[in-house]
Amino acid sequence: MLESLHEHRWDTRKELALVIFDQIETWYHPSRRHSYYGMLRPIAYEQAHRLAAVAA
Repeated sequence: MLESLHEHRWDTRKELALVIFDQIETWYHPSRRHSYYGMLRPIAYEQAHRLAAVAA
């Protein structure tokens, strides 16, 4: 995803910054495993937490 940023010409630095932020927040962070979550992806951790709360 971020690798293709150099292939596009951006009109402003702000536009580029928004695209980078969007890529990080919508692709990288949700898919990255976190040690805080027991090496689960954030979405998997949230799903497990919700299931545990419903079962309780």
